Amino acid sequence: MKSDLQISQETDLKPIVEIADKVNLGYEDLELYGNYKAKINFSTIEELKAKPDGKLILVTSINPTPAGEGKSTVTVGLGDALNQINKQAAIALREPSLGPVMGIKGGAAGGGYAQVLPMEDINLHFTGDMHAITSANNALSAFLDNHIHQGNELKIDARRVIWKRVVDLNDRELRQVIVGLGGPIQGVPREDGFDITVASEIMAILCLATDLDDLKARLARIVIGYTFDREPVTAGDLKVEGALALLLKDALKPNLVQTIYGTPAFIHGGPFANIAHGCNSILATKTALKLADYVVTEAGFGADLGAEKFLDIKVPNLKKAPDAIVIVATIRALKMHGGRQKSELLEEDLSALKAGFVNLKRHIENMRSYNIPVIVAINEFVTDTKAEFALLEELCENQGVLAKRVSVWEQGALGGVDLAKAVVELIAEQAADYQPLYQSTATISEKAETIVKKIYGGQGVQFSKKAQKQIEEFEKNGWSGLPICMAKTQYSFSDDPTLLGAPTDFTITIREFVPKLGAGFLVALTGDVMTMPGLPKKPAALNMDVTNQGEVIGLF
Repeated sequence: MKSDLQISQETDLKPIVEIADKVNLGYEDLELYGNYKAKINFSTIEELKAKPDGKLILVTSINPTPAGEGKSTVTVGLGDALNQINKQAAIALREPSLGPVMGIKGGAAGGGYAQVLPMEDINLHFTGDMHAITSANNALSAFLDNHIHQGNELKIDARRVIWKRVVDLNDRELRQVIVGLGGPIQGVPREDGFDITVASEIMAILCLATDLDDLKARLARIVIGYTFDREPVTAGDLKVEGALALLLKDALKPNLVQTIYGTPAFIHGGPFANIAHGCNSILATKTALKLADYVVTEAGFGADLGAEKFLDIKVPNLKKAPDAIVIVATIRALKMHGGRQKSELLEEDLSALKAGFVNLKRHIENMRSYNIPVIVAINEFVTDTKAEFALLEELCENQGVLAKRVSVWEQGALGGVDLAKAVVELIAEQAADYQPLYQSTATISEKAETIVKKIYGGQGVQFSKKAQKQIEEFEKNGWSGLPICMAKTQYSFSDDPTLLGAPTDFTITIREFVPKLGAGFLVALTGDVMTMPGLPKKPAALNMDVTNQGEVIGLF
């Protein structure tokens, strides 16, 4: 079987101007990055605002396992399949981060015959958005430390600086560092740390901003630390939001690329869903909605993380809820949720599949609670048996949910036609009536409790002493109206990654809150989840290389 990279390199790419023409964009609407990548001009985005939105399809999944779910692959394949049945469709995805690309995953642009291209560029430097975000984030750090060094007019308490530097790599050595050593002329020594770029608030801001003015306003609201009197200090207090926006002015424009089948794909922004809000940019999704009749987008990790954040954080900003939700599941992963080990998944096991179905069942119930139609996509693997397919379809039917098999990794667009037809029919027959999980008027603790009880299935929340004190401070500062962005393991409904299936007898421990006023939410750090991942013992990068002719090797 050919690798994803081989399939990608054997595909004849169309000039990006031809892809743009499919959604009625011309050369004047684009800012070209070579022959196969482009950004959409702000003037074009402004002109599109008067057009009605197309239908929005959100792809999410069960809790991920090492067996894999293929959510991005299904997202790409569904977009291709919709065009295959003569529906005008586009895709809106996140950009990959170099950290996981060179760490565990080795690539993040779909797979098999359901890929976005050019996958080498998308997985590496693409159009430079990640670098711009990294530069803007670290520029704010530099301005902050310089202000303290140059007299500290704002009376910033160096012990209470919460703004961190970032790098778009997995580098555990940088999680906690000391900066400013070397004497008075080198700066003021203080504790600092690095997050991965996709965890930066500036990444979240880029993904939620609607234009450059909104970007600047959000950047100004970033809380960077506190004064000696414990009053919050913002980037706006440093008067640097204009400079930061200048660094991000091109990165804010959505990127346009293509799939193997020539489906327009808007790939922009890349926050993780376990440590951030896990959705691509408002501008990319909204632009796609104005240009296509159907837009397929995804949210990171399982529906308990990415989809919940899409629905409770992104939707109020996008001002458009999904018309249907597709939950991706695999028989392999469900058997792991049912107690089998990865080494045992080649064997047929109906009892493990039935036991593991509780994970999918809870996700179905959760997504339905938003009053949005739901359908299940069974991502096929060659080891799946007829009996297992029949059982899973029956279990879904017993929940009143249609399940359709997809084989887009192997068959491309044709492997997603049944799902595409079913989704179109579902949208036509059942109108979505979006209902948020909680109201903005609820308290911070009430919102956290609601997420844990209604989405995770837990008994409640335990707040550390630090978190309790922060809640009091945040309410005093007037921040209680913001939504909650849970930073939690992706592997379980709980904050314990080893609790698979659908556990119930657990509580979630919130150890700390991080205010993200520019993004417009409060991050709740749970368990031992970290905002700077580490590399595995044998990183995927060990298999990567480049020939003397510039040909990429080993990128998934």
